[in-house]
Amino acid sequence: MAFDFDNYAETSEAVRWSDLDFDVFDDMPLDRDTLRSVRYMCDVEYHTTCFVRELLVTPSHREDATAAFMTMWNREEFWHGEALAAVLEKHGIHVDYDEVKAKRASLGWKLALGPAKQSILANMVGTDFVAVHMAWGAANELSATAGYRRMSAMQDHPVLSPLLERIAKQETRHVAFYTTQARERLEGNSRAQSFVRMALGKLWKPVGSGMMDDAEVKHVMTHLFSDQTDELDKLDKRVQKLPGLSELRIFRNAFAGLGIE
Repeated sequence: MAFDFDNYAETSEAVRWSDLDFDVFDDMPLDRDTLRSVRYMCDVEYHTTCFVRELLVTPSHREDATAAFMTMWNREEFWHGEALAAVLEKHGIHVDYDEVKAKRASLGWKLALGPAKQSILANMVGTDFVAVHMAWGAANELSATAGYRRMSAMQDHPVLSPLLERIAKQETRHVAFYTTQARERLEGNSRAQSFVRMALGKLWKPVGSGMMDDAEVKHVMTHLFSDQTDELDKLDKRVQKLPGLSELRIFRNAFAGLGIE
């Protein structure tokens, strides 16, 4: 799916939830495992604002469309966090954005690339780094969208499910942007393809890894994707459609590393 940036810029907005009756949670509260997953998602969404600054000082900031997109993407992700925090608040779980920001602010982009970051970045310049950024973003957003839709289907809740579908709908536009950008930067560029294969193949893990304790990552991903290997295969096929990435199986491999097969 190609990305229409002008349309995105004109229609980007905070996810709506004021029309949803959150008082329904009083009679239909979420179970503990679901609340644990919602809290995880909330922290991940809030965390976006903490590493946007790091991304904007990489070669990505030199690209007008990329820099402009990240500004609006950051705003939408923040409101996803606000919506999920409101769900948690109805269950007596208070999430303080400033506390999350203070805890995560120093971590930045290094979370995504992990301990091998320095060796990879040292050999990347210009658009080759941007290709990694865009492909990595596509994988993250595919994972997030699948997680929201999976939880929506699992719960079939009159308030939570429509909220998650609204968030997932915005996430699909993020997928479209990252995928379009990645495809353009990988097409005919064997060097960029090599960097992206190395980065995704060796370093990519489910969204939230590095930010959350390993036990928390495993719990949430097992809660959402246990017995969902077909879904993981579908996600891998989306990544494999990008130029030069046909052999990658990042989702199946990363989840197998968590014991989810």
